Amino acid sequence: MKYQVDDNGYYGAYGGAFIPEMLYPNVERLRKEYRNIIEDDGFRKEFQELLKEYVGRPTPLYFAKRLSEKYNTKIYLKREDLCHTGAHKINNTIGQILLAKRLGKKRIIAETGAGQHGVATATVCALMGIDCFVYMGEVDMERQAPNVARMKMLGAEVIPASSGSKTLKDATNEAIRDWINNPEDTHYIIGSVVGPHPYPDMVTQFQKVISEEMQQQLKEKEGIEDPNYIIACVGGGSNAAGAFYQYLENEAVTLVAVEAAGKGIDSGESAATSVLGSPGVIHGSKTLLMQTEDGQITEPYSISAGLDYPGVGPLHAHLRDSNRAKFLSATDAEAMEAGLQLCKLEGIIPAIETSHALAALDQMSFQHEDIIVINLSGRGDKDLDTYIHYFNL
Repeated sequence: MKYQVDDNGYYGAYGGAFIPEMLYPNVERLRKEYRNIIEDDGFRKEFQELLKEYVGRPTPLYFAKRLSEKYNTKIYLKREDLCHTGAHKINNTIGQILLAKRLGKKRIIAETGAGQHGVATATVCALMGIDCFVYMGEVDMERQAPNVARMKMLGAEVIPASSGSKTLKDATNEAIRDWINNPEDTHYIIGSVVGPHPYPDMVTQFQKVISEEMQQQLKEKEGIEDPNYIIACVGGGSNAAGAFYQYLENEAVTLVAVEAAGKGIDSGESAATSVLGSPGVIHGSKTLLMQTEDGQITEPYSISAGLDYPGVGPLHAHLRDSNRAKFLSATDAEAMEAGLQLCKLEGIIPAIETSHALAALDQMSFQHEDIIVINLSGRGDKDLDTYIHYFNL
């Protein structure tokens, strides 16, 4: 199993747990117990029931007829945008809140960029009656104001991160500081496949429901489980990890990860880690990250609040190095046009993160009989202000 995490928390050369001593007991307990907990029959039953009755799974695998006609191929959209709260993030937060309860934790912290993970965390904390504190960069709070309001309505305290670029990286820094100060009673619900082991694998295990459903739905619709291509956007990479998971070892399926090129790969305002990154340690794991020659983290940029992260999950770093996944990038302009195209061809307004995945269609060539699945990771309600200003609507 070349693409699974090993016993030490590594995917190839990437992963591990590089953490302050204060967090060692917390992370070590998680590492020792998480697999037993999430594979327990009682846990699985409760998790599956909530995914069905609360989240609204399975999400549809929708044949995008007009989009397919435009590209002369078969394009399916995995509709994670139809999940409760509007994105795939809820799959992970449901799993982690159930885990936190079994670990006896009384307080939840989270980081968020686009706000979708913050909303999903606030949602499950309200559901379970647990105190919730969400760290969010000041810049992201401004451009994702509706999600800030949603979190507050759900009872969460939203704490601004005012250091650095005031975006996702800085919110994560603040959340880790909080966890160091409150290691006993607090569980940190990390929103992506990043952070110290076991988080990258744990989040992947909660998101793999996406590709499990995809296999079954393709069998019903096409008579086969395997598409030719799966395309997903990647910031930290949780929606991509979920969409890729069941196909990791099946090299007949081409996995396509699309990062944010911002204003251009070489513009100095980008978040295309697979091109610009080099190995280093960020937020508790060894992975690819954008950094200067002396190891200082480079500030990322994207029009999408969920993709401007200077690193990528260790699984994705391994997929890039091993050439198992094809890494592309889309500029702000390419992503925005691709998002608007989906609106006009299919009547679906995608999150700007998802629009980056859609932009890959113009960078690739397909056969007429190919089957392409694009993971539609979130809906565009949260991004309406950005769309309005960009297109002067």
